[in-house]
Amino acid sequence: MQPDPLVPNGFRSEREAYRVVQWATGTIGRRALRGIIEHPGLRLVGVHVYAQDKIGRDAGELCGLQGAGATGVTATATLDEIVALGADCVLYMPRIPDIDALCRLLSAGANVITTCGQFHHPPSMDRDLRARIEAACAAGGTSIHSTGSSPGFISEAMPLVVLSLQRQLRSLTIDEYADMSRRDSPELMFDLMGFGRPPAPFEEFRADYLRSSFGPSLQLLADAVRLPLDSVRASGELATTAKTVRIAAGTLEAGTVAAQRITVAGIRDGRPLLQFRATWYCARDLEPDWDVAATGWHVVVDGDAPLDIAMRMPVPLDRMAEVSPAYTANRAVNLVPAVCAAAPGIRSTIDLPQVPAALG
Repeated sequence: MQPDPLVPNGFRSEREAYRVVQWATGTIGRRALRGIIEHPGLRLVGVHVYAQDKIGRDAGELCGLQGAGATGVTATATLDEIVALGADCVLYMPRIPDIDALCRLLSAGANVITTCGQFHHPPSMDRDLRARIEAACAAGGTSIHSTGSSPGFISEAMPLVVLSLQRQLRSLTIDEYADMSRRDSPELMFDLMGFGRPPAPFEEFRADYLRSSFGPSLQLLADAVRLPLDSVRASGELATTAKTVRIAAGTLEAGTVAAQRITVAGIRDGRPLLQFRATWYCARDLEPDWDVAATGWHVVVDGDAPLDIAMRMPVPLDRMAEVSPAYTANRAVNLVPAVCAAAPGIRSTIDLPQVPAALG
C-alpha cells in the first residue's frame, strides 16, 4: 500500500484520515483506543478483542466513552473480519504476539505499530522471525514498528535527541524509578516480583528478561552513533527494608526485600558505554542505602556536552495506574502517520522522522 503525502499536523493531504484498527483492549489498549477515537487525523474502523464478553460491544464503551462517545464500531475476535476492513494501520497490543496473525495483517496491506518489543532492533532479531516479517511486509507493501514508553521513548527517542548534542561520548546512563508501594496486588508484588522475601542471590532470569527487552534499544542507539557494542550484559541486586513497613499489597517485615535494581549494560572496549537501570522499590529506608528518586527517569550523558536530566511523573501514586497507560499508548497513536508513510519493512526509531502530535 503506497502512503499518501503528509502535512505537518499528521493529516493526509489528499485523502481522508487514516483508517485504524485497535487490536486488544487491555490497560494500554483501552487508552490507545480512546486516543484513536479522539485524534483529528485518524478514523477508527475496527477493534479486535479476546474476551467473549467484549465481542459486539461499541468501541466507545470499551474505552470508557459513553453516550455521545459511541462510535458505531463494534468489537470482533475474528482475524478475517479485521483483515477485510482494509485498514491503513493496526495498533497491535496483545500480551503475547501471534506471529501468524501479524504476518497476515502485514501481507494484507495493514501497517502495524506494536507495543510488543520484538522489532526494536532488526539486526539483533531472531533470523527466522525477521525473515518472515520482512517477507510479509514486502508482500503487503507495509511496515511494522515497536514502540512504547519503556522500552521506546526513554530508551530510544529521548536519548537520540540528547546524543545529537555530542561529538564525544564516554557514557550514557538511563535510570528508571518506580515507587511500587501503592500497587495493591499481592500476587504481583510478593509472588511475581519477590518483595517481602528474605534476601537471596538475585534470580538471573529476571535480569535476562530485562536484557532481552532493553538490549535491542541500547544496540540501536550504539549503531545510530556509530559506536557498535561488543556485548550486552545484565545484572541484578536487591535491597532490604531497615524497618517493617506497610504497603498497599501487605506488610514488608524488617530485613526483607523492599527494592530491586536491574542494570542492562552495553559494553564497548571493555567498559559500559550505554546503560539502562530499572529500580523498583517499596520503601526508601533501605539497606544498602540506595538513592531512589520519585517515579520517573533520570538521564546522564558524560560527553563533551554533558547533561543531567530528571523527568518525574507528577502523578499521585494512587492515580498512577489511571494515568500511566498514556505514556505507552499515546506514542503509538501519534506515530500512525509516520509508520504508514515509511518504506516497507521493520522500521526502528532511527528510520522514522520526528512527528509532532496532532492535538487540535
